[in-house]
Amino acid sequence: MDRPRVLVSNDDGIHAEGLLRLVDRLEREFEVWVCAPDREQSARSHALTLARPLRLHNPAPRWFSVDGTPADAVYVAVNRLMERRVDLAFSGINHGANLGADVTYSGTVAAALEAALMGIPAVAMSVCDSAPFRFDFAADFAVRFAHRILEHPDPAARFFNVNIPNRDRSRIRGVRHTCLGIRTYGYGVEQRKDPRGNAYFWLGGGGLGCGDLEGSDCNAIRDGFVSVTPLKTDWTDHAALKRLAWVSGLAAT
Repeated sequence: MDRPRVLVSNDDGIHAEGLLRLVDRLEREFEVWVCAPDREQSARSHALTLARPLRLHNPAPRWFSVDGTPADAVYVAVNRLMERRVDLAFSGINHGANLGADVTYSGTVAAALEAALMGIPAVAMSVCDSAPFRFDFAADFAVRFAHRILEHPDPAARFFNVNIPNRDRSRIRGVRHTCLGIRTYGYGVEQRKDPRGNAYFWLGGGGLGCGDLEGSDCNAIRDGFVSVTPLKTDWTDHAALKRLAWVSGLAAT
């Protein structure tokens, strides 16, 4: 019997330790394909490269790097390299958290989203906090999660954001299913001058943190739990949609 086919991508680049550790663990039980950016693409969100050609490098069987974004890598892998025969997609293991509103910026989440948009169950996985990162537990958890998704598919839950505390496995208290938390940012924009005296701007101040929201991914990580957050590809606000009947009247002359 053929082993399930798993695609692995990320936004930290094909040489990132988190990806290498994840692939090493998955390959023991699955047929693993890798297609990832050839360099770091953090915070690229769901960008696709449409204004120039993409170039692929194939350093080993079923290993590919792309000079593009995380979404590019998954798009090319699914539609060309793997000929759409993909059972599950993983993005990660990311070097750092993707909590709350991070998912709107994250290249890690975008790679999983690209797979989910094509009907493939997908998982974005991150280890929180800062280096040195502990990837062993995350890689083992990925295998258990993969088996659960493949053996018990749920059409209503096919796209997940998983965050894992950066601590020894003996200190991880368990797993919580969570909502997206309240992420706080520094919103800094620093102005500097280049050697010619021209102004340039550097985005992203300090002050990353989380608000206190019960049941959220932020709170789960704070308390030492793995957070598993189901996400949706349909961004429609269905509750608001029911209240928008008045919009049809705007066309009246």
